[in-house]
Amino acid sequence: MQTRLTACESTAKPCGMFDIRPAAYVIGLLVVVLGATMLLPMLMDIYDGNGEWWVFGISALLTCLTGGSIALACARVSGEGLTIQQTFLLTTGVWVVLPVFGALPFWFGATDARMVDGFFEAMSALTTTGSTVLTGLSDLPRGLLLWRGLMQWFGGVGIIVVAMVFMPLLRVGGMQIFRTEGFDTFGKILPRAATIARSISSIYLVLTLACMVGYSFAGLGLFDALVHAMTTIATGGFANYDSSFGEFGAGVEYVGVVFMLLAALPFVRYVQLLAGSAVPLFQDSQVRVFLAISLGVVTILFIWQLTRLDVITELAFRKAAFNGVSILTGTGYASSDYGLWGSFPVTFFFFIGLIGGCAGSTTCSIKVFRFQLLFASIHTQIQHIHSPNGVFHPKYNRRKVGPDVMSSVMAFLMFFMLSLAVLSVGLGMTGLDMVTSVSGAASALANIGPGLGPEIGPAGNFSGLNDTAKWLLAAGMLIGRLELMAVFVLFTANFWRG
Repeated sequence: MQTRLTACESTAKPCGMFDIRPAAYVIGLLVVVLGATMLLPMLMDIYDGNGEWWVFGISALLTCLTGGSIALACARVSGEGLTIQQTFLLTTGVWVVLPVFGALPFWFGATDARMVDGFFEAMSALTTTGSTVLTGLSDLPRGLLLWRGLMQWFGGVGIIVVAMVFMPLLRVGGMQIFRTEGFDTFGKILPRAATIARSISSIYLVLTLACMVGYSFAGLGLFDALVHAMTTIATGGFANYDSSFGEFGAGVEYVGVVFMLLAALPFVRYVQLLAGSAVPLFQDSQVRVFLAISLGVVTILFIWQLTRLDVITELAFRKAAFNGVSILTGTGYASSDYGLWGSFPVTFFFFIGLIGGCAGSTTCSIKVFRFQLLFASIHTQIQHIHSPNGVFHPKYNRRKVGPDVMSSVMAFLMFFMLSLAVLSVGLGMTGLDMVTSVSGAASALANIGPGLGPEIGPAGNFSGLNDTAKWLLAAGMLIGRLELMAVFVLFTANFWRG
């Protein structure tokens, strides 16, 4: 007598639940890649004669074995047709799992970091936030400094792929508006992701090399030029020195400004540019508005320094350009303690950090296109008030924007502000003062890096915070980097139903 298996029995999947194995398979492979990457800082430590090279060897072995085991256990499942649920799980799971393994060298190595500090540093690196709990950076082994830079570099290219492949599909925060950019992925998520990743990675690598050459010509040594090029293009902000870019000369700051701006532009436009079409780049309203905002930010800070701080012209312009662009793009470098510039610049830096760069770049925060859609909606409402019988539609890049996009953007903006308020209150409940709590929450959710105030401002770091605050901030980095909704949806009951 032949027995007929049910769908659940034939796939060995529990009934009432969706299959997590396709997502776990990809996560396992990425863990293996992360482990293999650890061999690079290990070789650096061997070259330097550092006796702690074994830290990366052990970490790489543990990471590769764990990731390989997960991938092999799920290898029979094809990832060709990820469902929406599996895509959400994959997107969030990658940024939860990788920091755990990325923290191993901090736990075992020269920093002798505690669990919370190692995880905080790894999460900050992979989400390209740039907040750090480490001090005495110039005294750390070069292998560990290279590892911090590598994690930010991989996190930067990873978030571009997520923004261009997964977010439009998941309809997170209005990102579905970019599905018309020639990257339709429904039903073929992973193959299309691999194709896009190859194109983006080539451009990403070229920009990194160009930035490294620029830093070298500006006076940096080869190692510093490499690490800072990786964290610049990732708009991550990890530096090799406690004083960040305050360690370097004027030429290095100017190079940094140029490449932070380039990294904040949509990478899909670079793909189109290399394909022979420069028109989309120059016609993209998001690019034009971002560059206009950048110019406005630099101009305001420049005038403030000239009129209020009595700084010489070139120095005022350089500090305004570097620090303004760094915070606007969420890179988080600092070449001076702008907390000492006065109350207006401090407030100004807080708000420009919430803007961010363009969608499809390595930058973070709310992003320029959402502000464009917000003002387009406000303009439409004003038109309706003036002409109640008229028919008006918000537009973006000269195209009408559907109500689903507008509602998604408005929900994102409200959720961002609500999350900012809740995280700020949570940090305050741990004993932090208001400035540290609010600026720390904004720094984490917008993935900026430094906060405000003497403790977590540009002249300090996050090492002195209590453990609860560090865990909360690490969670904020994850939530902010994945556009909030992609994480919060996992906590709904309907998500886990088959």
